[in-house]
Amino acid sequence: MANDIGKIGWIDMTVENATDMRDFYATVVGLKPEDVDMGGYADFNMTMPASGEPVAGICHARGSNADLPAGWLIYFVVEDVEARAAACVANGGKLRFEPRGLSGGLFCVIEDPNGAVAALYQP
Repeated sequence: MANDIGKIGWIDMTVENATDMRDFYATVVGLKPEDVDMGGYADFNMTMPASGEPVAGICHARGSNADLPAGWLIYFVVEDVEARAAACVANGGKLRFEPRGLSGGLFCVIEDPNGAVAALYQP
């Protein structure tokens, strides 16, 4: 885990119409989509064609993603999400989403002093 601190561990996109963007990136990049059940609709994992390894997500701007700005969101691996979230606020940033569970770990979404957003992820 210590070797992964600061690594970009995931990236996903949040947009109004994730289905169109799923099809766009499947056609343009060659990624293969897999549905992710969100309870009434599907978001998508985009996977590498040869291995099936998920490399990115494409999400509808609904549910917990409704308040995210459209675009790609990177997830930085951190050792302690709560401590890094506090450091964000102490250094002029904002919390867009408080720390909460995700894929067996914790994550939050921060906004830097310039308005750019990123996620912090603790496996």
